[in-house]
Amino acid sequence: MAAQLITALAILVTLHELGHFLAARAFGIKVEKFYLFFDAWGFKLFSIKKGETEYGIGWLPLGGYVKIAGMIDESMDKEAMKLPPQPWEFRSKPAWQRLIVMIGGVTMNVILGIGIYTFLLMHYDKNYLPNENIKDGIYAYELGRDAGFVTGDKVIAIDGKSFERFEDLLSTRIMFGATVTVIRDGKKVDINIPEDFYKKIIKAGHGHFISPMQASFILDSVPVDHAEGKAGLIKKDKIVAINNQKIFNGGQFKEYVMMNAGKEIELTVLRNNEELKFKVQVDADSTIGVYHSYSPDYKEFYPYKNYTIFSSIKYGTSDAIEAMVSNIKGLKQIFTGKEKATDSMQGPIGIATIYGGVWIWRKFWSLTALLSMVLAFMNILPIPALDGGHVIFLLAEMVTRRKFSDNFMEKVQLVGMVILITLMVFIFGNDIWKHILH
Repeated sequence: MAAQLITALAILVTLHELGHFLAARAFGIKVEKFYLFFDAWGFKLFSIKKGETEYGIGWLPLGGYVKIAGMIDESMDKEAMKLPPQPWEFRSKPAWQRLIVMIGGVTMNVILGIGIYTFLLMHYDKNYLPNENIKDGIYAYELGRDAGFVTGDKVIAIDGKSFERFEDLLSTRIMFGATVTVIRDGKKVDINIPEDFYKKIIKAGHGHFISPMQASFILDSVPVDHAEGKAGLIKKDKIVAINNQKIFNGGQFKEYVMMNAGKEIELTVLRNNEELKFKVQVDADSTIGVYHSYSPDYKEFYPYKNYTIFSSIKYGTSDAIEAMVSNIKGLKQIFTGKEKATDSMQGPIGIATIYGGVWIWRKFWSLTALLSMVLAFMNILPIPALDGGHVIFLLAEMVTRRKFSDNFMEKVQLVGMVILITLMVFIFGNDIWKHILH
């Protein structure tokens, strides 16, 4: 967990600060320090000076920084600001150049996020199920029916916009509320998904509310002392019917079993292209002792489309933007009081637990891409001491053509640092309470 968290932070922080560094150097601004992690109280793990810049690695893995000459930042170097402005200093440059320097870090994080999401599609996913290929509509699970879906619906739009990939229906585009348009009995019907739909998904413990109608429903495992001993079912059996009623997917299978709690049912199974029938007793708790995958293979029934370089970039960009939008929606839930900050916010310990104790590369890159977009959004917030705070004052300067005094900016920076430190204490305290003490 620690290794994954530190590696991810190293990638995110280095590229964020590199964005500021490259923009500053492009305009001839001197950069005095470039540090991965903080060298708090002067302690550092490594440093080397090359040209005018000291490059190093600090001991405190909570971020990083570039110290740009002539800029009021977290270093609060007031003595340097008392000297006359020099042509190679940040404060001597036009407002538009200073603005580009300030958004350089956020820009780099957005580019990184898009790059990783694009890589995930090309290297891991490789293909996708086009929504238009699902001619027979969707199957609505219980969660889906509660939201307003009906088995057989053909989904054609999300928030009034058509979409190509079926997986977009199963993303945060839906979970935080949306208007989904379907064709039902030949007519267009709008389904209004509530903003708190994600809560129902969390409560259910899975995100399965709809699926393509057709799917291979294959048993993952069958305990020897249960169904296999009773009925002869074995792993990899494909269940195609219950009591001669055709089974389309796992959700329908589970519901049919629940309807027959305490009764005997007849399963029609396909094994090695041979159709077999088994009598199975359903227990009182609506189980028969078999396990099945919630990630079925639809390729047997629907043509898939391969990702190209161009479509990977297109959808990688779309996925990255959606990650940022979902984060904004999540923060909205907190600020409007619909979610508790203590339940929703994660600090380093919480993020490490999400990465998990096993290094799975696809999961690592997915979470790192998400964090990159979250970091971009959080940094552009108009809070003093963050990049967004500097951007607000620079935009005001460009509009009014009046530069804020160094004294004013120092006070604003101090206020921002107090806000950030307070927020960090809350997040760390909440992290420790949730993941260690509680």
